[in-house]
Amino acid sequence: MTTRAGFVALIGEPNAGKSTLTNRMVGAKVSIVTHKVQTTRTRIRGVAMEGDSQLVFVDTPGLFKPRRRLDRAMVAAAWGGASDADIIVLLIEAHRGVTEGVESILEGLADLPKGRRVALAINKIDRVEAPALLALTKDLNDRYDFAQTFLISAERGHGVEDLRKWLAGEVPESPWLYPEDQIADLPMRMIAAEMTREKLTLRLHQELPYQLTVETEHWQERDDGSARIDQVVYVVRDGHKGIVLGHKGETVKAIGQAARAELEEFLGRRVHLFLQVKVRENWLEEAERYSEMGLDFKDGN
Repeated sequence: MTTRAGFVALIGEPNAGKSTLTNRMVGAKVSIVTHKVQTTRTRIRGVAMEGDSQLVFVDTPGLFKPRRRLDRAMVAAAWGGASDADIIVLLIEAHRGVTEGVESILEGLADLPKGRRVALAINKIDRVEAPALLALTKDLNDRYDFAQTFLISAERGHGVEDLRKWLAGEVPESPWLYPEDQIADLPMRMIAAEMTREKLTLRLHQELPYQLTVETEHWQERDDGSARIDQVVYVVRDGHKGIVLGHKGETVKAIGQAARAELEEFLGRRVHLFLQVKVRENWLEEAERYSEMGLDFKDGN
């Protein structure tokens, strides 16, 4: 049997649907999905099997104009993920078309190593009429020599199977890179932290868009098969701590319950989740926090 394996980088603007597509390809929730832009901070890799091919998806942070150190580190991680991959898939939202951000990404593609194959996936096709879709497809292919173009809906699954099959035939001949049953290469501690951060983002997106992070401090396997997980939510100000806690601790309790339920479903066993909220004014400038998120602190310079 000839096996194939390779890394596939998904790039695009924030909210283009990269996390949704990763989860759809893998068939499990390995990347957090919220309606806030920039929820993906680290290059989460999901592993999908298609026939005798193993596809390792690198779900990069969205590409945008960076303003802060964290932004710059995220953008560097995104382009780093693209440069290292065997194949790149550029995801573009059908209804938004060629924005300033998309033009910037197309310019960036020209700087990639020679011979790197790039496929175009136009997402959210259910939001536009066919003539507009055809015009957008032609416009983008006139601007860049894409190896292949796919019209998809990552949320509904339309066209995703065609994309996965094409990728399976394009990755190089190689032994598989991961055990067949392994769906993500992120340590479980980080996946658990990401799940909690998703719940925080969904609940508090008006008040605290990005100025918080979650770390899994302790993970204890218990004799009854359950796991005790202790996490810390870091915020930058005392006022933010109050927002996360909520009246009589009701907000953090609800967030903890939602995160625990998702963790139990993901792990297939009971989870005891304990959340603490701590103020750490300069966490956005601490190298240790960046390495926890899988980012390079130096890239933020």
